[in-house]
Amino acid sequence: MTDLAPVRRALLSVSDKTGLVELGQALADRGVELLSTGGSAKTLREAGLTVRDVADVTGFPEMMDGRVKTLHPGVHGGLLALRDNDQHMAAMTAHGIRPIDLLVVNLYPFEETVAKGADYATCIENIDIGGPAMIRAAAKNHAFVNVVVDVEDYQPLLDELAANDGQTSYAFRQRLALTAYARTGAYDAAVSTWMAGALDEQAPRRRAVAGKLAQTLRYGENPHQRAAFYLDGSNRPGVATATQHQGKELSYNNINDTDAAFELVSEFLPKDGPACAIIKHANPCGVARGATLKEAYARAFDCDRTSAFGGIIALNMTLDRETAEEICQIFTEVVIAPGAHQEARDVFASKKNLRLLTTPGLANPSEAGLMLRQVSGGYLVQDKDNGRLQESDLKVVTKRAPTDREMADMLFAWRVAKHVKSNAIVYVRDGATVGVGAGQMSRVDSCRIAARKAEDMAATLGLDAPLTQGSVVASDAFFPFADGLLTAAEAGATAVIQPGGSMRDDEVIAAADEAGLAMVMTGMRHFRH
Repeated sequence: MTDLAPVRRALLSVSDKTGLVELGQALADRGVELLSTGGSAKTLREAGLTVRDVADVTGFPEMMDGRVKTLHPGVHGGLLALRDNDQHMAAMTAHGIRPIDLLVVNLYPFEETVAKGADYATCIENIDIGGPAMIRAAAKNHAFVNVVVDVEDYQPLLDELAANDGQTSYAFRQRLALTAYARTGAYDAAVSTWMAGALDEQAPRRRAVAGKLAQTLRYGENPHQRAAFYLDGSNRPGVATATQHQGKELSYNNINDTDAAFELVSEFLPKDGPACAIIKHANPCGVARGATLKEAYARAFDCDRTSAFGGIIALNMTLDRETAEEICQIFTEVVIAPGAHQEARDVFASKKNLRLLTTPGLANPSEAGLMLRQVSGGYLVQDKDNGRLQESDLKVVTKRAPTDREMADMLFAWRVAKHVKSNAIVYVRDGATVGVGAGQMSRVDSCRIAARKAEDMAATLGLDAPLTQGSVVASDAFFPFADGLLTAAEAGATAVIQPGGSMRDDEVIAAADEAGLAMVMTGMRHFRH
C-alpha cells in the first residue's frame, strides 16, 4: 500500500443533491469517470456532465422501486478489491470489474421522514440498504478508496486532490472512513430508536446512541477536561437549535446551564404572561412572571441577586429593548429567548462577552423523549420528566383549603421545583420565587437555605421582612418528617405543595393543621439528580 492513491473513477449516488453538480464538474475537470444512479445521474446529466449508469456496470436495471440497484459484485468488487493483492486484481480482470476509487453517498432521509410524522410504511421505505452497504465497503477499503458521506467534505476532498495532483493521502482517507462509519452507525441508531418507539418497546435488548458534532469546545467542566457538543438530530427548540447573534463561543458549562434555563422558562406559556428564569450552575436562582418582560426579569433577579451575577437568563417572549437595558446592569453570560427585537440586539452589541441566543419558539414541556446519563460501565436511560399538573389533579389534605392566590402560586412553585436539583425547596409569592434551596442531602437543610437566602435579599432590598412571609412552598418529594414543613412555616409560608407518600404523612398533615397551613398533595414527585 502506498500513501497516495489516485482517484480515476467515482460513484456518486446521493439523496441530498446540495453541491452535487459542482462536485461532479470538478471531478470531471480532473478526468475522473463518473458513475451514478437514478436522480443523481439525472441531475448530473442535466448539468451537461457525462455520466455512466450503474446499471451499465452491473448489467441489471434498477428494480423493486429502487430497492435493488447497487448490491452487485460489479459495484462492491470495485470498492472492496485490494489494489496491491494479485489475487484480487486477477479476480477483477476475470470478471470485468473495474476499481471505484471514490464513493460519494448520502443516505435516504430517514431521520427527516420520521421528524415529519410519516406513517410506519413510509418510514420503512426510507430505510436505505444499498447506501450503507457501499459506505461500509468503501470505508473498510480506505487503504485505497475514498468515501464521502457529508456535503461538508466535498470541498476538503477537492482541496486534497488539488494538493496531491489528483491523489489523496492515507491519513485523509482514514478520516473519511471514520466519518463514514459514524454516519452509518448514527443511521442505524435512528432506525432502531424509531422502531423501539413504534413498537412501544420501552427497554429494547440493544440500544444505539448517536450524534453529530456541532462544535468542539475549549474544555469541559474544567480546563483539564476535553469536550465537544453533539446534536441528536431532533428539532426541539433550545440551545442546540438556537442562533447565536453575538458573544464568544459557548462553553461546556454555558451549554448545560442554557439548556436548563430554557427548559424551565418553557414551562410558562406566553399567553399566560411574560416569564423569566435565571440559572446558575444548572439551578434556578430566580424565576418570575410579570406584567412586562422587564418586570419578570426584575422580580426574578430580586430572588437572589448575588447568584444571578454571571448567570444564564431565559425569557419566554421576544426580548425587547427595555428588558435588554435592564439585563445589561449586571454581568450575564448568556441570554436566550424566542426572538429578539433589533433594538434589544443593539443594546447588547456593546456587551462583547454576552452571548445572545434566539430560538424558533419555546420547548414543549409535555413532549415525550429520552434522557441518558453515563455511569461507569454503561448508561441509564429514562423517559423525560414531562409530568405536569392542573389544579384538578391536586388533593387537599389539610383542614384549611388553599386560597385562589395560594393555589396559583403553588402551581407556579411546582413547575419551578421540577427544574431544581434535589432535595428541592421553592418558596413563591405572587408569581415569583423568593427563596430556592437546591441539591442538599437533607430536605430540612434545603428549607433553611432557601429561607436564609430570602432573609439576605430582604436586607439587600431594604424590606422590613423577608418575602417568604405569606409565601407558598413546593417540595419536589415528600417530607419524611415534619421538621422541613415546620421550618417553612417559621419562614412565613402559608401553604405547601408536595407529592405525599411518606410513612409519616399523617404526622406531617397534623403538623400543617396545627400551624394553620393549607397543604395539597400531587401524587407525583420531581427528583432531579
